Amino acid sequence: MRILERKGKETAREYAFRVIKENIISLDLVPGSMVSENVLAEEMGVSRTPVREAFIELSKLKVIEIYPQKGSYISLIDSDLVEEARFVRLVLERAMVETACDVATEEDLFKLEENLRLQEFYLGNPAQDKQLQLDNEFHELIFGIGNKTITYDLLGGILTHFDRARRLSLNVIKDSKIISDHRSLLEAIKAKDSETAQDIVTKHLCRYKVDEKELKERYPSYFK
Repeated sequence: MRILERKGKETAREYAFRVIKENIISLDLVPGSMVSENVLAEEMGVSRTPVREAFIELSKLKVIEIYPQKGSYISLIDSDLVEEARFVRLVLERAMVETACDVATEEDLFKLEENLRLQEFYLGNPAQDKQLQLDNEFHELIFGIGNKTITYDLLGGILTHFDRARRLSLNVIKDSKIISDHRSLLEAIKAKDSETAQDIVTKHLCRYKVDEKELKERYPSYFK
């Protein structure tokens, strides 16, 4: 498991939750694997209580399964939950790109451009965790343009399922389609072409449905 640096005002429970969740998304905690509160607590340098609390919260998100007297396991990837997360994100992002086309400022466009340049850099210098982080930041910036950052934060729980599939896709589908989508989306926002922007984000968020068969063939033990 990768241990992340603890943030200044982060409680032990918040820290444990963030570290475990990020390791679930990155697949460092493998779907179907058993996880120990004691082991994780020792690795993170916290007591067992905040780890137990994090497990309970993550079980509510259906990414950890807790079996009393038996142990806790990282949930397998559930295609139905991935699809539900993709659907929710698609509905919201179509609205957000429409808003961005209307209200994006030069500063907003500059931030999107800077993010995209970093995505293009890491495409030639592979770092999958960085690619996923920048991908998320690009979409978060679009929510920020529409002043809906709280909405984006609230999506975090359900998107855990979708993010695991996206992370797995980076292992299997090694191409530049995602970044190409982002470039086209940025150009549509610059042109204030909301119809094209909505079409692009729809295609972009449907790519997992195209990749799903190959992902399941390559990693059958990861899926429910």
